[in-house]
Formats: sequence, structure tokens, C-alpha cells
Amino acid sequence: MSEFEVKNRYTLEDFVLLVRRLRDKENGCAWDRVQTHDSIRQNFIEEVYEAVDAIDKKDNIMLEEELGDVLLQVALHAEIAKEDDAFDIVDVVNTLCNKLVLRHPHIFSDTKADTSERVLANWEDIKREEKEQTTATKAIEDLPNALPPLMKSQKVQKRAAYVGFDYPNLNYAISDLASEVEELKKAVAEGKDTAEEIGDIIFSAVNVARLVDLDATLVAERACDKFIERFRLVEKAAIEQNINMKECGIDVLNQLWNDAKDALNK
Repeated sequence: MSEFEVKNRYTLEDFVLLVRRLRDKENGCAWDRVQTHDSIRQNFIEEVYEAVDAIDKKDNIMLEEELGDVLLQVALHAEIAKEDDAFDIVDVVNTLCNKLVLRHPHIFSDTKADTSERVLANWEDIKREEKEQTTATKAIEDLPNALPPLMKSQKVQKRAAYVGFDYPNLNYAISDLASEVEELKKAVAEGKDTAEEIGDIIFSAVNVARLVDLDATLVAERACDKFIERFRLVEKAAIEQNINMKECGIDVLNQLWNDAKDALNK
């Protein structure tokens, strides 16, 4: 059985031993010991989002806890891999350190990179060489399928732009977005499937966000937050005025919406 000593304060080494104890096949936790890479895949994603939420809330106490939960996922995956004789947590750390040294030649060799932009460019060049991404298509195809769609769209565009496939300026991107909206209108008028056209609009909107140095995912999140804030006022007003939102019609709803916008803009 894996040994673990209960203490008042623990080290990283203790943490690895604790995870090993939880995974012990005979005396470990009934839940932990049966988990696989696949079974805790979604847990990993959820824990990262919870850590991001703590960052957004600027809550250091919450962030400390959530980073621990993310670290637990890393340790569990590493322990599962160790049991399969694939790799262990030390291998994970070793691979990471080697990668960081290799991708920071301006720190560990004589390469010059005096700006963050140059550092990122060097990082991208080295990564492409490491992964044998000999073409832009290969670099794009190597993007993880599990990436959220808006994030993946922006990364696809950046990798295409890396080899010069990009709009010459923002106005071209905005014009392309307007063109995609017109194509959607045409598809609706002709009774055609609109899924492809809506996808093109979203992709084009991400391009516009990228060209003004905005993260499309964050922009979408802010849009959701803004809608929720306005909708709260709309529903509150409807209740106060005894308006049935399901039956009042679009004109009344628009008026409630505009009133909410005005109230928030004061």
C-alpha cells in the first residue's frame, strides 16, 4: 500500500504520495482508484474554468483553491499514466522544463528578443519546428479539436495570418462580415439552410475581433453579461407593470429593452 503521513502542512512530494494513496488498488478511495483519462476528462475542463472564474473575480483565496483542483487533475492523469508504464509526474515536469528552456533561447542562449512580440514570434517558430509543422495547413490541422469554437476560430485565423493569409486592414474584414450577413439574408429569403451562413458570420466576426486585438471569447462573454443585466431590468419592469412577456408583442418588448438600456447608460 502507498504510504502517506497526515501532517499540518504538506509539500509537493507529499501531494504526489497522497494521490498515489488515493489510487491504491486495494486500500485507496473507491472513486479515485477507478478513474481513467477518459472518465476525468470533463472534470479537467471544468476545474480550469473554475480557476479562470476566480481570476476574473480577482479572488485570491478562491484562486488558490481552484489552482489546487487543477493540479489534482494533472497529478491524477500522471498517476494513471504511471500505472500504465507510460510516464509519471517527474517525466511531466522534465518535459515541461526542457520545452521552456528550448523555447526561451533569449534566456538560455545568445538569441536576442527584447520585446514580448519577438519572444512570441520565436516561441511560434520553435514550436512549429518541434512539431514538424512544415506548412501552415499542418499547423492549423494540429489545433486541438476540443478547443471552444470561438477560441479555435481565432487560432485558425492567427495561424493562417502567420504566413500572410490575412486581410490588408480592418475595413476589409468589416466589409467581409457585412457580405456574410447579406448572404444569410439571401439564404433566409430563398428558404435555404442557414447553418453554414451563420457559421460564416461568426467566423468573420471573430476575424474583426482579432484585427482590433480583442479576444473573441471574452467579447462574447461580455455580450452575454450585458444581455443578462439588461434582461433582468426588462423582466423586473414587466413584473412591476403587470405585463405578460409571452403575450405582449415585440413592440412592447422593444420598449422595455430600450428603457433598460437607458437606465443602465445613465
